[in-house]
Amino acid sequence: MIQAVMIGITGVFLALFLKQTKPEYAVCVSAGTGILLLFPVAERLSLVIENIRLIQSAISIQSAYIQVLLKIIGITYISEFAADICRDAGCAAVAGQIGVFAKLSILAV
Repeated sequence: MIQAVMIGITGVFLALFLKQTKPEYAVCVSAGTGILLLFPVAERLSLVIENIRLIQSAISIQSAYIQVLLKIIGITYISEFAADICRDAGCAAVAGQIGVFAKLSILAV
């Protein structure tokens, strides 16, 4: 957790510093910070999936339901990440469209 916080704070300070001089680079730093933060999340995600599998075997839920749940969680996280980057770049309309597309994708799943 401390690693994620340090990456986030460093990225924010760097983006704020660059926003005054080169605003286009600030968006890139923000996106890069977000991508760097995905690596620790990916490590933890394997633990979450393993625990979900243990719960599944203990209460005998069909694997199709677990797969749907994991797809919905993935769609939600990816769309929120992309929408936040768009909002940081000042493109709220695009962020809104990503949100709508994510909701429709969840309904399709």
